[in-house]
Amino acid sequence: MWGQPPRLSRRARRGELDQNSRYNISVTEVSTSATPAAEVAPGARRFSLRQRIVLRFIITAGYWFIRLIGPTLRVCVSCEDGAQQTIGQRPLIGSFWHACIIPATYMCRNLGVRVMSSNSYDGEYMGRIIRKFGFVAVKGSSSRNAVRALLGLRRALQDGWSVAFTLDGPRGPRYKVKPGPVALARSSGVPLTMFHMAIDKAWVLNSWDRMIIPMPFSRILMRFGKLIEVPRDATDEDLERYQQDLQDALDRVREFAEANVSKVGEAEFPYDNRN
Repeated sequence: MWGQPPRLSRRARRGELDQNSRYNISVTEVSTSATPAAEVAPGARRFSLRQRIVLRFIITAGYWFIRLIGPTLRVCVSCEDGAQQTIGQRPLIGSFWHACIIPATYMCRNLGVRVMSSNSYDGEYMGRIIRKFGFVAVKGSSSRNAVRALLGLRRALQDGWSVAFTLDGPRGPRYKVKPGPVALARSSGVPLTMFHMAIDKAWVLNSWDRMIIPMPFSRILMRFGKLIEVPRDATDEDLERYQQDLQDALDRVREFAEANVSKVGEAEFPYDNRN
């Protein structure tokens, strides 16, 4: 899924990291090797015939569901003091919870956001769906080649693009921050941003993340938290503190969004015109 945050070793954290448009816009899938980014064909990984058939069905159904349901959503974008000014502001290192991936895909469409995409079967179909909405997949894994994956995201930041992490993906624990974004912020000098999307009417899957699927014409409150700057000279002990700061910020914006989503459309929480 989006930007599954790698688990980094102490050595990796210290040294190795220091080394608006329409649907279906043309984007590339970026290699995470140490050499310049190379284009690779989507779906290069080999799957069985049955898997390829299921992939095609899931991708088509998922894309059309998001595209048809998205324009009906009534969204308010709310920001804490010191938060990013616009959804498209870049470069930033974004974080959110895996449960919000469907509405986030629609709201952040066609911004060229770089996200980590694994070579797993689940990662393949999700990666193909989000590419249709203008995201760019950076090949990597939360459990393998963590340093290579973060280097690919760091190059994207250097090129002026934002990157995004689903911090509790791919399988939890739910609502628990992992260290990848904070280490990347120290290495790149790019601030951390975070948001949560609360929905007043949604289907909730019986999955580990309790994924939320918006119902047509539901109201959504998208709440952004204050940017967090991580100094380049931060120690490993400092990183633990900044990781807790990110955890606290995500908990705070989630609580705010869920407490106020019923007020979307009122004067205090007007609808966003991007939708």
